[in-house]
Amino acid sequence: MSDLKPLNWKAEPGIGYTVTRRDDGGMNYVFTDLSEATVTHWKKFAEDHLFDADRLTRNLYDLREVQDFPEEAMRSAIRLNSDPSARKIRLAVVVASEAVADGIRKVASLADATFAADIHIYTDIDEAEAWLSKSLDQYA
Repeated sequence: MSDLKPLNWKAEPGIGYTVTRRDDGGMNYVFTDLSEATVTHWKKFAEDHLFDADRLTRNLYDLREVQDFPEEAMRSAIRLNSDPSARKIRLAVVVASEAVADGIRKVASLADATFAADIHIYTDIDEAEAWLSKSLDQYA
């Protein structure tokens, strides 16, 4: 893809995630923690990108290194990905175990909002990438 939007992500001390641009134009997030500082920084970054979303996008959240999943961090992610702007996002979330995946699904099922983003949770990064690589046409 030759027309990639600028990433506009900057690392800051104490932030437990990094972001890189995917070849397909989406973003790869790798989280090492879900501290309040990390979630606050991520929400601001993600909101800025949602504001000017102009095409279908594939994002991957790699949370396999995260040891603690605060419920408020999960609820923040659910709220943000429920924004109508998120309807243009296909999001694969990769976690370390099925127990963690089930915990995230449980919190998501209690949310009042319906996901606007198409979100799938995986424990295998290759399965997540295979799902992300499917044609976006069928999701338009």
